[in-house]
Amino acid sequence: MAHALADAPRNVSLDAALAEARERYVARNPASLGAHGEAVAVMPGGNTRTVLFHTPFPLTMARGEDCRLWDADGHEYVDLLGEYTAGLYGHSHPVIRAALDRALDAGWNLGGHGVMEARLARLVCDRFPGIELVRFTNSGTEANLMAVATAVAATGRRKVLVFDGGYHGGVLYFGGGGIPINAPHDWVLGQYNDAVGAAALVRAHAADLSCILVEPMLGSGGCIPAEPLFLQALRDGADASGAVLVFDEVMTSRMSAGGQQKRLGITPGMTTLGKYIGGGMSFGAFGGRRNLMELYDPRRPGAFPHAGTFNNNVLTMAAGVAGLVEVFTPDAADALFARGEALRDALNRLAADRDAPMQWTGLGSLMTAHFQRGAIRRPADLRSSPGLRELFHLDVLERGFYLPRRGMVALSLLVGQAETDAFTATVEEFLDARAPLLAG
Repeated sequence: MAHALADAPRNVSLDAALAEARERYVARNPASLGAHGEAVAVMPGGNTRTVLFHTPFPLTMARGEDCRLWDADGHEYVDLLGEYTAGLYGHSHPVIRAALDRALDAGWNLGGHGVMEARLARLVCDRFPGIELVRFTNSGTEANLMAVATAVAATGRRKVLVFDGGYHGGVLYFGGGGIPINAPHDWVLGQYNDAVGAAALVRAHAADLSCILVEPMLGSGGCIPAEPLFLQALRDGADASGAVLVFDEVMTSRMSAGGQQKRLGITPGMTTLGKYIGGGMSFGAFGGRRNLMELYDPRRPGAFPHAGTFNNNVLTMAAGVAGLVEVFTPDAADALFARGEALRDALNRLAADRDAPMQWTGLGSLMTAHFQRGAIRRPADLRSSPGLRELFHLDVLERGFYLPRRGMVALSLLVGQAETDAFTATVEEFLDARAPLLAG
């Protein structure tokens, strides 16, 4: 039986509320606790994907269908995590399933060019203004590594301008300025949404700058949208310096049929993709101007090699084509964007009506909860209470909504009005039940 937030104690401290919520979480999830114990014996922290870990221990998911998940203890959840945007089609979309079945019936690991890969490439090139030619990879991390390597090799320069809070893959993470295991490029770190500062950095490093790598909205950095003037300053700086402007649209490609670049009318020199473009399978892609991508043409003397056993695997190619042709049409992309905008507006109205220190930032179907007041334009503005974030996470899990500890929501196409209305009601309940803690 889910705990009723409306019955939560009204005059307790945040520490006491967290202790109670953690106790209930542990008591409700013995199978997940057991699974975590087994995992710890063979994986560091029981984990092979850091972003999924949270205390007291992460849930173990047993199955999914449409926009719902069931954990090892049998609890049902509306999936608002959406596999961090990879799960655009939900967990069992019949069109994707049929495409996978057809591909499996024809065999896999064929070791040759497949019948679907050029079709998927054509769909991608037709959708994204910044992609004239494209190559596939197995992840967004690979795509971004290849894009940066391409720019470095093409320009003969070593420096790469990135931005604090950016996440471009497991070895391309710049939250807090960067991590020790980042790929060893000569990084120049700028501040997100600082158009003047970014332009100054481009001028200062122009002779050595190979590329500018930026997300049109910080994803893991808190769903902070890039301001158009900031992106235009990067476009202008790249033009003036001869650097390659790379848009990491692994997440924001869903903002329209042609991504955020098409919505804003700002065209990068290269674009990286991932997540749902391969139908929710393992996928990544990097593409861009013809003169850059032709460096990989194996018919040319001295062409750059680019290998990857599963770059054109039959499952991803088939699912990607089916998804883009039959499901995620331009109209569907626009409808999803509008549905997300409406949800974020409704959630922000709830907090504003109560003068609660909570806000949701984002674009379209991607958003993140922050427990603070004031404008959030860059990671330096983030000061959300970790305790309130954890309490919100545990409370909404108990009410049947699955999202990560960071409070990010990535709507799938299967999340409809009934689900968003129910989530809005749960957030309202949280704001009312936890009002004394929010006020404190």
